[in-house]
Amino acid sequence: METERLIIDQIRPEDHLDYYTNISHDRRVLETFICAYAESPDDLDISRYVGRDDILAIRLRETGKLIGILSIFAQKDDGSCEIGYGLGSRYWNCGYASEAVKRLIEHLFTDRNMKKIYASFFTGNDSSRRVMEKCGMTYSHFSPGELVYQGRKRDLTYYCISR
Repeated sequence: METERLIIDQIRPEDHLDYYTNISHDRRVLETFICAYAESPDDLDISRYVGRDDILAIRLRETGKLIGILSIFAQKDDGSCEIGYGLGSRYWNCGYASEAVKRLIEHLFTDRNMKKIYASFFTGNDSSRRVMEKCGMTYSHFSPGELVYQGRKRDLTYYCISR
């Protein structure tokens, strides 16, 4: 998949250092994106993500560098799924997340025949809420204390979009 500025494709073994730098070692990202922290590149094993169709790299078109990831999960028989996204903090506020999520939604509706797509954010994460709104998603529901992350219960707010 491509956009004006991005390439969205499978994760490759050579993405190891970019994944480490932009996701698993970026504490700002890990405040809002669920991923285990890696102290050093040696602490990160991305082999379980390589080549999958449900965890995808967000790359800068001009360099091919992995700057973030998209995930597709919780696929149900009713034609719905949930998506997630994480972007290295140095790439925030550039429109990359909205661009990538819009393209993923288009792909899921057109190529995977999904009928409804959900995404959630830790309540209070207004940046993620704005990404969802820019992509045409609307409020679905609030889920208090749905999960424990980084040692505390977190409220989630869900947004969705229908085909």
